[in-house]
Amino acid sequence: MVIRIYLNPAELDKTIDFYENIFGEKCQLRFKYSEVKLELAMVGYVLLIAGSDEALKPFRNTQATFLVDSLNDFKDKLVHHGAVILKEPQNVPTGINMRVKHPDGTIIEYVEHTC
Repeated sequence: MVIRIYLNPAELDKTIDFYENIFGEKCQLRFKYSEVKLELAMVGYVLLIAGSDEALKPFRNTQATFLVDSLNDFKDKLVHHGAVILKEPQNVPTGINMRVKHPDGTIIEYVEHTC
């Protein structure tokens, strides 16, 4: 599981430094996701998502990201247990993702890394 933190782009470098220092590890992933006007970075199990309020708006209701080995296997299992697929699997810079609403109302992004 990956915890999401949404922030202003001007805070990204400072926030990366903070998590690197408290976790004692370096940022292992950082990229601009130009199609949605965001910049993402990952330190440990913290995913930092930086963008304007407008760019972040469609993503803020997603509470966490779950990393899985097979998106298709999880999709079938989730639907079987009453989850609703909000956004079908699609290619993203790190692999394939989908957004899912669990029966309890929680919205989770599922990601299968392919790079």
